[in-house]
Amino acid sequence: MREFITLPQDSGAVSCKICPTRYRGRMPLTRIAQYALDLIQPDHVVGLGTGRAATAFIQALGQRVRDGLHVRGVPTSEVSAALARQLGIQLTTLADVPAIDVTVDGADEVDPQLNLIKGYGGALVREKIVAASSRREVILVGTEKIVPVLGTRGRLPVEVVPFGLPLCMRRLGELGCRPTLRQADGRTFVSDNGNYILDCALAPIADPDNFDSAIRNIPGVVETGLFIGMADTVLVENGERVEIRERRR
Repeated sequence: MREFITLPQDSGAVSCKICPTRYRGRMPLTRIAQYALDLIQPDHVVGLGTGRAATAFIQALGQRVRDGLHVRGVPTSEVSAALARQLGIQLTTLADVPAIDVTVDGADEVDPQLNLIKGYGGALVREKIVAASSRREVILVGTEKIVPVLGTRGRLPVEVVPFGLPLCMRRLGELGCRPTLRQADGRTFVSDNGNYILDCALAPIADPDNFDSAIRNIPGVVETGLFIGMADTVLVENGERVEIRERRR
């Protein structure tokens, strides 16, 4: 039996359905990916996110494709594109479709208004472009990603043009951030777009919208990991149940 409650939001803009887990006996990410898979219809164009939760979804989608479902995918990273090809998911591009029907991705933080911090996996720019191109953005998380205020986990990724790195680091410091150039395997991490990522240590963010604008006004900043007002549905894996949080448009 499903229970419906309204979360205590000032605007009344977010609702929550609490559903018993239908996919018992599976790993948590696999269970929640199956819920997201239920939202995919034949001939949908599907945005394919990046990260652990998105990988679980792509694997589940690949099985459904092998069973006969026809969809086209728009990947948010080269890693997700390679996995989709391996699983037989047909890929397309934003140049070839007018819009994406549903995008399924993960997040690193989700606040009560369904605003997000993303980018720990390094794909934030393409993830934001795909999200903005989507009719519905679906986010898969565990309860550890639910926070009262964005910035609670103390890290905000910001993608920057390499030439502008010194200026970006200085200006981010002036905004109260403590930026660190991301490393991977002993080398500077380079995004799929050929850019660097600064991981900004910071306090909880009082005004995410204005803070995002202030960062993006720095010359050399490509994009931030703040996704404000972009998620439509957040599926939260919570033990033996899944919470379905939805933004009312």
